[in-house]
Amino acid sequence: MDDQISVRLPAALGRTLRRRSRHLGRRTSEIVRLALETFLEEQSPAQARPATRVEHLIGSLASGRPDLAERHR
Repeated sequence: MDDQISVRLPAALGRTLRRRSRHLGRRTSEIVRLALETFLEEQSPAQARPATRVEHLIGSLASGRPDLAERHR
């Protein structure tokens, strides 16, 4: 069975949520679920490590210098 919670939102946030809901054609509960999933994924222990956050960038840049490790014995 799915869990159900109640959340109190400041008036301005509630208006923004309803406006966005109408604009996207999605239920407010769906938008809240997506936002919560995104937040929890970003806060996961794997994401807490700085290297994990830039993992996709590691090795993606060229310095213009030759590979110094090429002259191995």
